[in-house]
Amino acid sequence: MAHIKRFAGIPMSKCMREMCREEDYMFLQDPRDQGKTPEGTTLQDTEWQQKREERKKEEEWRSHVAKLASERESLRDRLHRLREFRDFQKKVLIQDLGLDPDSSNEKLTKILRRL
Repeated sequence: MAHIKRFAGIPMSKCMREMCREEDYMFLQDPRDQGKTPEGTTLQDTEWQQKREERKKEEEWRSHVAKLASERESLRDRLHRLREFRDFQKKVLIQDLGLDPDSSNEKLTKILRRL
């Protein structure tokens, strides 16, 4: 009940004061008493720091995943552009060689592989 004496200066009804426990007063600590903090406070501080570190790690992980997703998307776009260019090359070669577009020709396949 030492906490009642310690925080006696806080305006509060007698009934409310009897209901409150020491944990309820922890947020009201005087900054001058930081060297005199009870063990519960240091546990709360370490828990708070651990949660903060976890949030920071989660944020780093999310940014890492977002970066990978962005890279994957850019690779997909590049692959799509390369396939379009390959189809364009194939059409041009078919026209230049005077081949039938519907038939598969080994000569055309060999030329495309060399490109």
